[in-house]
Amino acid sequence: MIAMKAGDVAKIIEGKLVGNPETLISGKFEFDSREIQKGDVFIALIGEFKDGHDFVSDAINHGAILSITSKEVVGDHILVPDVLVAISKLANYLRETLKDLKVIGITGSQGKTTTKDLLRSVLALSGETIAPPGSYNNEIGVPITLLRADARTRYCILEMGARHQGDIARLTQIAQPDVGIVLKVGLAHLGEFGSRENIARTKGELIRGLRVGATAILGTYDEFTPNLASGLSLNVIHFGEKPNCDIRAADIEIKGGYASFDLVAQQGRERVELQILGEHQIANALAAAAAAISLGIDLRLVAEGLSQHTAQSKWRMELHKINEITLINDSYNSNPESCKAAIETLRQLSQESGGRSWAFLGKMHELGSESNKLHKEIGEFAVNANLDNLVAIGDPSFTENLSSKSTQVSSVSDWNSATEFLSRIEPGDVVLIKGSRAEKLDQLANAALEFIEKRHYGSVSGDVGNWNIHEKGENK
Repeated sequence: MIAMKAGDVAKIIEGKLVGNPETLISGKFEFDSREIQKGDVFIALIGEFKDGHDFVSDAINHGAILSITSKEVVGDHILVPDVLVAISKLANYLRETLKDLKVIGITGSQGKTTTKDLLRSVLALSGETIAPPGSYNNEIGVPITLLRADARTRYCILEMGARHQGDIARLTQIAQPDVGIVLKVGLAHLGEFGSRENIARTKGELIRGLRVGATAILGTYDEFTPNLASGLSLNVIHFGEKPNCDIRAADIEIKGGYASFDLVAQQGRERVELQILGEHQIANALAAAAAAISLGIDLRLVAEGLSQHTAQSKWRMELHKINEITLINDSYNSNPESCKAAIETLRQLSQESGGRSWAFLGKMHELGSESNKLHKEIGEFAVNANLDNLVAIGDPSFTENLSSKSTQVSSVSDWNSATEFLSRIEPGDVVLIKGSRAEKLDQLANAALEFIEKRHYGSVSGDVGNWNIHEKGENK
């Protein structure tokens, strides 16, 4: 953050300062007291289960120089009616102050985090770049990320997610992006929004919120996204694999589950060799490329950044090869589109290895009244992909009326029950584990990794069900 006096911060956020107005603030803003370092500012948020005000003393002990609170607390603090509103005001002030900062907003039903990571790898080759860790894509993550920018920061990349209509509009108003990216309108959060038309309207809030002359970067993978900038005074760039796209992929090759392609733009043509798993990553790479090119980055440098990028976010198409068994851990989240993409990657890898394919698929959440239908479609998709084994977890709709001569179909209630199938995995097999975060399939992935590692030494045999595997780094 740009250095500011506590008294000035209090004026900007319209709060009451308890403490020294001359205190200079230049550290990070954090809502987790355990992450506080000397000179940081603690944001006391009130959550569903915990009240951040209870951790102010801990934040001070970790080095917090100031707290933003909605209650009277110990130590120097600025008292405001609403902490989230306050930090949003401060983030917007900083955005307006840093005139040379280029802000890129990313939204879409899938691929936001991967696109953010890819774009960060590209832009970092050209100048100081900040982006949120993980998926900080809401009313907390966006202002906190913006507040990390200072006069040296050239690019700020923001993810923008939504649970309700109007969420992205508010984030766009705070961040005032120079570039807005919409990847795809899919079925994620269908239960909340009710229809794909409503999802498209919500994702389009980013584009409608751009200032005149800003750049809209739109995918061509559904019927809604390409038209989101219609009638608006914006520079529009379409990306995809169609010949008429402004930024496109040509001469696509898939080997070992990784895509390579020619990145084609008005500036020329450069080869890209992706190091992140799955053919579906091409779309994310094209979106990142389009954003970088719109900001004046040379095409050769764009291709270099994309090709150098390696997976950074946890549990997203993580590839593990241990003792001749391949495991794809994609347990962070799941929706119909991303699930089909992961199944296709599994199919390709198992064909190349010559081993059997295993799909452990967990329930997809927030699909509303279409949930049963969409889970059934995924089960049928897996069978039509000629997978050898499908283990459905947490939703019997996956396997409803499903039969196949080539696919062994099973259904279990939870991830722990699914561990009974691990003993059947053999060298040469390829295993996919994918589900919504609430299904805790990361623990199934941990169990699978432990089993595969131990099997080599002959220390695991028979049934490995009912293991109590804890998430790495989890408080027990």
